[in-house]
Amino acid sequence: MKETGKSWSILAVNTLAFTVCFMCWTTNGVLVTYLVDNGVFRWTPVQIGWLIGIPVLTGSITRLPVGLLTDKYGGRPVYGMLLLCSAVFMYLEGEVNSYTGFLLAGLGFGLTGASFAVGIAYTSVWFSKNKQGTALGIFGVGNAGSAITSMGAPVLLNYFTQQGVHLDQWRQLPRLYALCLLVTGILFFLFTENRVAPSATKKSFAELLVPLKYPRVWRFGLYYFLVFGGFVALAQWLIPYYVNVYGMTVATAGLMAAIFSLPSGVIRALGGWMSDKWGARAVMQWVLGLCLVSFALLIVPRMDIWSPGSGVMAGLAGTIKDVGEDTITVTTRIGDRVFPFKPRAAGTDTTLAEEEGMLIFPKTAFWQEPVVAAGEQVAKKQLLARGVTHVYFQANVWIFTFLVFVVGIVMGIGKAAVYRHIPDYFPEDVGVVGGMVGVLGGLGGFVCPIMFGYLLSYTGLWTTCWMFFLGLTAVCLVWMHLVIRRMMQAEAPLAVKHIEANVFADIRGGD
Repeated sequence: MKETGKSWSILAVNTLAFTVCFMCWTTNGVLVTYLVDNGVFRWTPVQIGWLIGIPVLTGSITRLPVGLLTDKYGGRPVYGMLLLCSAVFMYLEGEVNSYTGFLLAGLGFGLTGASFAVGIAYTSVWFSKNKQGTALGIFGVGNAGSAITSMGAPVLLNYFTQQGVHLDQWRQLPRLYALCLLVTGILFFLFTENRVAPSATKKSFAELLVPLKYPRVWRFGLYYFLVFGGFVALAQWLIPYYVNVYGMTVATAGLMAAIFSLPSGVIRALGGWMSDKWGARAVMQWVLGLCLVSFALLIVPRMDIWSPGSGVMAGLAGTIKDVGEDTITVTTRIGDRVFPFKPRAAGTDTTLAEEEGMLIFPKTAFWQEPVVAAGEQVAKKQLLARGVTHVYFQANVWIFTFLVFVVGIVMGIGKAAVYRHIPDYFPEDVGVVGGMVGVLGGLGGFVCPIMFGYLLSYTGLWTTCWMFFLGLTAVCLVWMHLVIRRMMQAEAPLAVKHIEANVFADIRGGD
């Protein structure tokens, strides 16, 4: 297949539609946070997690059937109807007045999340195999729609409500987004033409589902659960994270969250090119390795800890003769004994002052405070001065944001790398396999915010979200390693044995 001008124009319209869909899919991350922050609704962290996750759930579970329909009937009718139906439910979110209403509206406009399965299948039939990685990466730039919402929605909400004076005007935001979906749907019908993979039209729906029996599909789905589901979850969760941990306004938090989501969406095109050039598996190994390191660094929370330290004890029983600035004198049966202690240095109670600087590493201070007074009788081994250890970690917002930026970059590359695998292994079933992988990835976007809400409620630590991602990344790396090892043993068992023999020889100090 040779690409034509029509191929690239279809890709352009496809990417535009995906961008608009992604803008709408992640709306609740900003809108719900804004409404709670301004006291319009009083919802708990768990309820917020559900409201953020519900649209993602719909977009996830509908990806497989939507992918099947695209393989069977083509992307133009499926994508166009999806845009128009989503517009109706997005408009309805502007009319609700309760938690239940938000849940139901979110279930409806969550259809926008299924646009990815349509777009992947629809894009693939217009490009040859050696160009599909690049084309799919360009299409994936539509993920940047979440950054548009993160940056633009808070500004629009402030404009519509006149800086919070008329809060009920928040309803204009979902109405505007509904209009965008409607216009995009009309443009899609006007400027695209349909195309279906020739083999797909001859298959029944049962035959189209056959590839799902392969474990490889589910492994790709787990990778996508992390890099795409994690991206969707963080694109929304980072807004309340910045508001609560760093005391930012919703508008500022949206801009900070965009530092994560905007590059992640845009760089997906680079991820497709890298996967074409160096191989999707090699790219994915680097992605998972960098994620593991970044999540480990992000785990440490902001903290201000005061803990008991090493104290000073009396060697013999006696009477306290004097308590000086750095010594305690005890009169014992064999004479006066002097016990030195470490006094508190100036500036050790400057937590608020430390906030003004840019601290990279935790700061610690240790001192000892007398707990006895002159004339007091003390027994042998009695505590004379207690130790105090103060640990302060600023978790500087700019260092935190840099690490989040790195996570966003590697997730964006990883999203393209995962989907670059699919045309290689399942060239005739891109829609159904891409749909299933998308389902699992989308479920990550649904499960993660809810999980974050429960972990936050249980531990009180905002950094538990990074702990969750660290464990998930480790599982992905281990599974990938086992698969690569098994493949090497199957393809070149003698080479594997030779490598292992050399490794063990090095360990034993041999040649």
